[in-house]
Amino acid sequence: MIQRLQSIFLLLVAVAMGLTLGLDLWTQVVADSGETWKLNALFMNQIDASGEVLHAASKWYIAALASFVGLLAIISIFQYRNRGRQMMINMINSLFMVGLVAIIFLVTNGVNKAIGAVDNGEYGIGFWAILAAMVCNMLANRFIRKDEALIKSVDRIR
Repeated sequence: MIQRLQSIFLLLVAVAMGLTLGLDLWTQVVADSGETWKLNALFMNQIDASGEVLHAASKWYIAALASFVGLLAIISIFQYRNRGRQMMINMINSLFMVGLVAIIFLVTNGVNKAIGAVDNGEYGIGFWAILAAMVCNMLANRFIRKDEALIKSVDRIR
């Protein structure tokens, strides 16, 4: 049924992916020049001290992957009749979220090396939303497994 606890967690995964799409993932301020590098789901922007965008590189694949993860979470909500398929979709979704985090780390580390930054920058709410989505996805799988165990125990009693 849709009103189960795992459906709430899967809905939270979709909401977290919406936050990832809408908010900044990473910000790096270069102390010497005063320029700022910002990564969101669609672009990596280099902004000078006056606030003018000097360079914008497309990062569409981050937005595409985050959208796909949110869509898989919504699809998984409606697979409540087939708990095995629902768990499989959630496991695949977890792999995509790990890949999303890895891509963000690779992009940000590449920029840090290119500009010779001393620190790693600051990860924004959009990035932390991915990690929260991973936890919610794990909790959804846990409750799906609990439901499956309950159904199997009821079948044994019959």
